[in-house]
Amino acid sequence: MSDSRTPPQKPAEDAKTRRMKRKASPDQGNPKRSRISGSGSRKPEEAVPDAVKAPLKRKRGLLRDDLNDPMEGCSQDVDQRPKKVARRRTPPKATELNGKAGKDGEKPGGKRKRKAATDAEEPSQKRQRSEEEEKEPKEVPTRQLLSADAQKAQFGAKYKQQKLLGQGGCGSVFAGYRRSDKLPVAIKHVERDKVLVKHVDDSGNRVSVEVAAMLKLADATNGPVGTSATISLLDWYDLDHKLILVMERPVPCMDLLGYTQKNGGRLQEEEAKIIMKQLVDAALELQENHIFHRDIKVENILIETGSDVPRVRLIDFGLSCFVKKGSFFRTFYGTAAHIPPEWYVRSRYTAGATTAWQMGVVLFEILHSTEPFETVRFAGRKLKICKYLSQSCQDFLRKCLTIDPKDRITLQQLQKHQWLR
Repeated sequence: MSDSRTPPQKPAEDAKTRRMKRKASPDQGNPKRSRISGSGSRKPEEAVPDAVKAPLKRKRGLLRDDLNDPMEGCSQDVDQRPKKVARRRTPPKATELNGKAGKDGEKPGGKRKRKAATDAEEPSQKRQRSEEEEKEPKEVPTRQLLSADAQKAQFGAKYKQQKLLGQGGCGSVFAGYRRSDKLPVAIKHVERDKVLVKHVDDSGNRVSVEVAAMLKLADATNGPVGTSATISLLDWYDLDHKLILVMERPVPCMDLLGYTQKNGGRLQEEEAKIIMKQLVDAALELQENHIFHRDIKVENILIETGSDVPRVRLIDFGLSCFVKKGSFFRTFYGTAAHIPPEWYVRSRYTAGATTAWQMGVVLFEILHSTEPFETVRFAGRKLKICKYLSQSCQDFLRKCLTIDPKDRITLQQLQKHQWLR
C-alpha cells in the first residue's frame, strides 16, 4: 500500500531519496514514494515544468487521444477523497485541448457545458454513469453480505493473522495462513475512508474497485490460484469500518525494489528481460479485461524467488479502474514521481499510453543504479538512459519513455519488440 495524498507543487520529496536509502520491504512491504489520489488545483500555465512542456510544443495538435487504443475507457471512479486534501486540477481552456475537452472517463468531442467543479461542487456534480457503465463488468459476481459481526467471526474462523508485513496510507498488510490447509495468505486491512475508488456492480452495489478488479481477473483466468501474474483474491469481508482482503502470499518472495537492491542496485539486462516480458504480458492481460491498474511500479511487483527463473506477480489494485474504448482521465491517481508528461501539459491522460510509460519507468529503475525515476527530471535530461545497455534495450526504453503519447509505443508493440525476443 502507498501513502495517498495530494501531489505537491514539485515531485514528492521522498521520491528524491536515492535508491540506496530506500529500504526494501518484506513481501508486500511499506511505501517508498508518494502515492496520490487526485491532482492539484494549480493553474496549467503555472504547473507545467518547462522540461516537460518544451518537447511537446514543437508540433501543433499534440496530445490528442488515440481512440483506437483498446485499453482506453470510462472510469468507474466514485470520489471518496476528503475535500480539503485532494482536489481536481483546474483544466486548461477548451482551445488548448483542440476541441476535445471532457471529464474523467468521457469520450473526446462535444462542447463543455459547465465550468470545472470546485472542491465544494465536486460531490454534487459527479458525471452520470450510462447504463452500460453501471453494468460493467458483467462478470463480477455480487456478494450477498452477512452482518459485520458475522463476517468478522467467519474471517477469524477461517484465517490466522500473524505479523505485520507493511503499512501505508491505504492500509496495512499482515502475514497469515488459512486454518484448513495452512496455505500462506496476505491479509490486507483497509479503513473505510481509505477506499479511494469504488465500483458499481451489475446489481447496483458499490464495492471496492480493488475487489471488483481482482474478482474479474480471477473469473477471466478461470484457473487454479497462482497461475496468473496477478495475485489472486481468495476472500474478502466488508465490515462496518474496514475492508479485509485475503490474498495468496507466494513464499518466498520480495518486491522488485528489494530484489533489485539485493542484486547490487541494478539487474543484469538478461534478467531484466525475463521480468519485463512477464510484466508486459500481465499488462496486456489487464488491457484485455478492460482494467487500468494506474500504479504499476517496482514496489507493486512481487518477485517469486523459489526457482531459478524469477516470476512476476502484480499487486495493489487499490487505485485501479475499469475502462472502455475512447476516453481519458483528468483526475490523476498514482505515484507523483511517475505522472505521465501529457498530464502536466493537458491535465489529462489515457490508460494505454500511461501503462506503456510505466513499463519504461520500471525498466529504467531496475537497470540504473541511480536515484529513482522522476518524470520531470527525465524530461529535463537530468536522468538519461545508460549507453552501456544494448541498442535494442535502449530502443525499448526510449519508445516507452517517449514524451509525446501519440508517438509512444503500445503494449501490443512492446510484446513484439526485438529486445523481448
